[in-house]
Amino acid sequence: MKHFVLGIFIILTFVISPLQTNATTKPCSMVLEPIDKKLTNSKGTALVYKVQLRPPSFARTNVSILGVHLPEPSSYGNYDSYEGFALIPDEISWRFRLYPSPEKESPTWAGRFDEITAKMENVEVQVRLSNSKTEKLGPIILRSNIKYCK
Repeated sequence: MKHFVLGIFIILTFVISPLQTNATTKPCSMVLEPIDKKLTNSKGTALVYKVQLRPPSFARTNVSILGVHLPEPSSYGNYDSYEGFALIPDEISWRFRLYPSPEKESPTWAGRFDEITAKMENVEVQVRLSNSKTEKLGPIILRSNIKYCK
């Protein structure tokens, strides 16, 4: 009888407990670094965590981005805003608008996306230039990879 109970306990441990993967399942944050090293003051952060906004549906992943001391978008050409962009290469991507704070000089840009259902493996998070009228996405200004999420 003891062996039977022990066997059931071991089987349940492997069946019920989640397998260890490289997916980010807990809240974490990462620093977004500038692509252009001349942008020494430009930095950002991304927060990645599970949210359940519409119970009883399952939880989804939220990516929130904050970017500070970013250059004026128009200084790069025909751009007027920034967007958050997250992608799993060769699989899927998500883009969402970042909104400026009311400061006239060097506003803080922030935004979020709450509807990610994919496993967060090998995800790159970026802040990119954008033209809000044409919806053209421009070059990357800040980025990081989820493997640096802490």
